[in-house]
Amino acid sequence: MRRLPRPTRLARRAVTAVLAPLAALAAAGRVAAHAGGIRGAAASVTVPTWLFLATGGAVVGASFLLASAVTDRAYIRRIDTWGRTLPDAGRAARLLARAAGLLALAVTVAAGLFGPPAPGRNAAVLVVWIGWWGLFVLSAYLVGNGWPAVDPFRTVARAVPSLDREYPDRLGSWPAVAGLLTLVYLEVVTPLADDPRLLAGVVLAYLGLSVAGSAVFGVDDWFGNADPVSRLLAAYGRVAPVTRTDDGLRLRLPGMGLTDAGRVEGRDDVGFVVAVVFVTTYDGFVGTALWADLARPFVDIGVPPLLVYLLAMVAGYGLFLALYLASASAARRTADTYLAPGELARRFAPSLLAIAAGYHLAHNLGTALALAPSLAVVLASPLSPPAEVPVLLVPDWVGGVGVAAVLGGHLLAVWVAHSTAYGLFPDRLQAIRSQYGVTVAMVAYTMASLWVVSRPGGVPPFL
Repeated sequence: MRRLPRPTRLARRAVTAVLAPLAALAAAGRVAAHAGGIRGAAASVTVPTWLFLATGGAVVGASFLLASAVTDRAYIRRIDTWGRTLPDAGRAARLLARAAGLLALAVTVAAGLFGPPAPGRNAAVLVVWIGWWGLFVLSAYLVGNGWPAVDPFRTVARAVPSLDREYPDRLGSWPAVAGLLTLVYLEVVTPLADDPRLLAGVVLAYLGLSVAGSAVFGVDDWFGNADPVSRLLAAYGRVAPVTRTDDGLRLRLPGMGLTDAGRVEGRDDVGFVVAVVFVTTYDGFVGTALWADLARPFVDIGVPPLLVYLLAMVAGYGLFLALYLASASAARRTADTYLAPGELARRFAPSLLAIAAGYHLAHNLGTALALAPSLAVVLASPLSPPAEVPVLLVPDWVGGVGVAAVLGGHLLAVWVAHSTAYGLFPDRLQAIRSQYGVTVAMVAYTMASLWVVSRPGGVPPFL
């Protein structure tokens, strides 16, 4: 495998121009997120919000202009395909990971049903929200996706005989889209992070659905198409620097798994990618004061809050999807190509996963770090933890890392879109012009994400 070329003068200037405002933004604020009783911290921005958001959008726009100056296809291809073979973990490590997954599932259910009711002391709450959603999902895009080896739902499902019915092609990824939206909706509108018994019930219901789906369609078809958790972590894993191939583990540059063609096969897969971007934004947005102001008139006239949240989720997802599909239609016009908008939407969609990974890091890093010591202490005695568990005081710079993660994810998305365009179009100007629409969508996503992480977090109102 070839070595990457040394950075050119243009590349050094590009890095300086992009990182300077990024560093300024990273120092400007602190990040907060909500999850019931186990989250909650104030966020503040020391510059005017309009300047904060405009600068973030300008960084993404400027990065597009700088990436457009890189027109050497061989150079782009070397960056995309660079890699090194890594030693395989081996069968023993995979068996150990499987056992760890089953143990985590057992602890979650047992602690949820029989452990203390206080969420900050309950192993089920901490395993799910800190160990899994905070740390394990984070590792999926920072290191690599180890979920197929760990996944306890898949392990249990493999022990059940299957009818091996053919999975309907027309369903595609839409069950995973619906499942992901449903899980996030339940996280928002129910006290899953406050009620260990309820959380254990949801985990058992998810296990039952996984076993039933696998019993009908087979484990590979169910977890490869319909299971939202497996699809989510596989999507995040494409951002990671380590991946599994037919030849074993391989090291690559972060995000370069997003440039592989064929991973997003239809509109259903596009819909899932957009859902991954949307759900974390929704989760953060419903804890802001703006959401309370928007929802209050509907609640005041008697609309049930659960319905208000549901309508907001459906409308918000539809808006995100419409914005992205509109960007693909714009790409067809600006590039003057015969490729259908659906094909362009499919090819550019993976770039959005870098955005989702950056926002997930910003949304969850502070909470995960603060409560990681609690998780370690509670796991030592999950059914009878000590009355007091440690909570780490997270320094302000963690919020800066979160802001940098949002912008870094968007900058990576710009490069992935640039690489994709040069793989699609033989003409350089056509490749550049094809990115106009998706860049506008990225700027909009950037400003929305930065606005959410700059707001004081809190528990969603009216519930």
